[in-house]
Amino acid sequence: MKTIGLIGGMSWQSTVPYYRLINEIVSQKLGGLHSAKLILWNMDFEAIASLQRQDRWLEAGEVMADAALRLQQAGAESIVICTNTMHKLVPDMQPHLQIPILHIADATAQVIRQAGLRKVGLLGTRFTMEDSFYVSHLREHYGLEVITPDAAARQLVHNVIFNELCVGEEKATSRAQYREIMAALVQQGAEGIIFGCTEIAMLVDQTDAAVPVFDTTTLHASYAAEWALA
Repeated sequence: MKTIGLIGGMSWQSTVPYYRLINEIVSQKLGGLHSAKLILWNMDFEAIASLQRQDRWLEAGEVMADAALRLQQAGAESIVICTNTMHKLVPDMQPHLQIPILHIADATAQVIRQAGLRKVGLLGTRFTMEDSFYVSHLREHYGLEVITPDAAARQLVHNVIFNELCVGEEKATSRAQYREIMAALVQQGAEGIIFGCTEIAMLVDQTDAAVPVFDTTTLHASYAAEWALA
């Protein structure tokens, strides 16, 4: 079994499922008292979120690369970034490392393709929905057509993530709003919905959508566990 280095804390609420899911899968596959070999570097999210708000991505990349290097030095054989948004910085991080970063978009897109879907809606932070790094990865590597909500809905989705879910709040009003946004994406032809933020599954699940949903937290954790056991 290989050792996974987790970069978490962004937010810590969505890092907890990574730890649980990876251990559960390893335990199920190997039986007995087996558990995963994990090393966790937990970020202070306020510092990262501040850099995001100020568009200081170069500095954020340096912080992320430093965390990845520390995990590598501690014995990690791969890096798992427990958040979608910070995969924006994978091109800045990977050249510093001798171990792979297991990309969350790969974990997600492979399952979508296996399901036979071609057009999907994407929810996430405004960085994930509006910057090219995530959508381009899905389009160029997997041939997926990706649609996002309109500008007002994107801002609402973003605000709920940072102002509610990242501090552990789950509001019924926000759940209803997310349902409406997902329904609008389905009306535009989305055959599935990507929960492209690791907190979104705290608020909504498959019962809230008329098409298949793809929870990136679960898919990424499963991808990492299978990699460690391969």
